[in-house]
Amino acid sequence: MKSDKQDNSPMRCNGSGEEASLKKDRRTDRLLRKPVVTARTGMSVSSIYRRELAGRFPRRVPIGVRAVAWYESDIDEFIADPMGYRSP
Repeated sequence: MKSDKQDNSPMRCNGSGEEASLKKDRRTDRLLRKPVVTARTGMSVSSIYRRELAGRFPRRVPIGVRAVAWYESDIDEFIADPMGYRSP
């Protein structure tokens, strides 16, 4: 028997932009520091910051007074499609 309840889990989204409205679960997402991000992307720090300001690179997360990091899943999304990436 089929249930009348609607399944709103991320795996059941239909691609109509519904995924974008769901917040990512960051509890298990690693934070990557600047040297790791530059190594993975092959980009210089100045290029990363310039693209970030333009909305074409993931936003950094402050982790201290003078320390920033990026979520690994965001960097992986960028690496998958660097030219098409748009920051949410």
